[in-house]
Amino acid sequence: MIQNVSIFVGEVAAPRCRLQVNKVILFDKMNKDRSGYKFLGGWRGLRELLPNNLGAFTQVFVSLKSYNFRLYFGGQCISLIGTWMQQIAMSWLVFRLTGSVLLLATVTFMAQIPILVATPYMSVFVDWFDRRKLLVLTQSLSMVQALLMALLTLTGLIQVWHIMILSLLIGLINALDNPTRQSFYPSLVPKDKLSNAIALNSAVINGSRLIGPAVGGVLIGLLGEGICFLLNGISYIAVIIALLMMRVAPKRERTAKQKVWEDMRDGFRYVAGNIPIRTLLLLMSAISFFGLPLMTFIPAYVKTILHGESEMLGLLLSCIGVGSFIAALYLAARKSVLGLGKVVMLSGALLGIGLSVMSFVTIPWVAAVLCLPVGFTIIAAVASINTLLQTLSGEDKRGRVMGYMAMSFTGMAPVGSMVLGALEKWIGLQKIILLSGICCFVAALVFEYYRPLVRRHARPIYIEKGIIKEIAIGIDSTEEQQF
Repeated sequence: MIQNVSIFVGEVAAPRCRLQVNKVILFDKMNKDRSGYKFLGGWRGLRELLPNNLGAFTQVFVSLKSYNFRLYFGGQCISLIGTWMQQIAMSWLVFRLTGSVLLLATVTFMAQIPILVATPYMSVFVDWFDRRKLLVLTQSLSMVQALLMALLTLTGLIQVWHIMILSLLIGLINALDNPTRQSFYPSLVPKDKLSNAIALNSAVINGSRLIGPAVGGVLIGLLGEGICFLLNGISYIAVIIALLMMRVAPKRERTAKQKVWEDMRDGFRYVAGNIPIRTLLLLMSAISFFGLPLMTFIPAYVKTILHGESEMLGLLLSCIGVGSFIAALYLAARKSVLGLGKVVMLSGALLGIGLSVMSFVTIPWVAAVLCLPVGFTIIAAVASINTLLQTLSGEDKRGRVMGYMAMSFTGMAPVGSMVLGALEKWIGLQKIILLSGICCFVAALVFEYYRPLVRRHARPIYIEKGIIKEIAIGIDSTEEQQF
């Protein structure tokens, strides 16, 4: 009542004062709606970007208490280093033999295009058969591919068409391996340790990105690319042994005739009809198309712009690995999915800025420094999208959603590499990198524009899974604070 009287008196005695008050209120509302304050959700939004589970660092290895994950973790530590060694050796070998950025992009295209084309079909089988058996199969085939690369290279018979065929083979293998691997984690650890296991595995992947290229760059200079292929082939033995030693309850495989096309159609309808999942996959596709080709072109960037050798290539890739590893630790320090939408948007925008700046750099140490934030933003965006997709997807559709994620992340990269590689002949490598940065930045802005719509549709899923209740413990769970 006192408040109402004071307002009434103010309106009678000082109408101009009321006008000023209304202007202030309107100005504040405009700020919240249109300024950077609303862009980040205010101070609460800024807090969402910061790690809110610092105790996670003391419990970072808690998932290793699980026997199965401990085996898987050890095998991955060895195998992934070999995988990154092979990747840098293959890129360097192709550019050494041809000197062509387009052929370098073509080999990457051959290795990754099967993931775009075949993954929807392959991901159906992930939900049908025992995932451990599927992983043993894919790892064995990957070992054969690496050993064939080693044999041809060490004997001096290797040609570009050999590399293309073997790249196509590893792409077909990965089309089945990627969704199987993503769906296998729940079998390795209890549900309450699943997020820790995913974060720890992400740290291993990016830690191997730090070690593998550095070791590979040195080995290429000392012993040649063939040794890198050979060591990678041998490294798969560790994963295969770990898989065979696991104590995993066998999954009941379907015995009736399967309707593959119906399951594919249902998965597509589910993804296309779910606005949050569809939006995240589209952003992932944009980042993959314009951001990931940097990994394809970096040998040419080192050779033609920085005038370096394989050691410098290993250094730059290792710097990207350091940034990626820090991003994995940052995400591990987050307690929930709260604010990951903002992380995705800012990571995409900063990735675009980093690539744009990198396009003007010709000094090696400056390029190495820039690779740190580029590596951070790539993994921060991709891993955050992965976490959101895992959270938003239904359990019975998870394998197929992860298949579409593999298509968006790994499958779109070769298309981008081919398109940008073809344009490189006309406008040059530096302008290609600049164009990629601008497009990543624009994609992040478009995602930010549609994020309120995504948030509204994600809210019921968060309520159903009890996530909003978890968020409300520490931070207000209003609609603005959920995505």
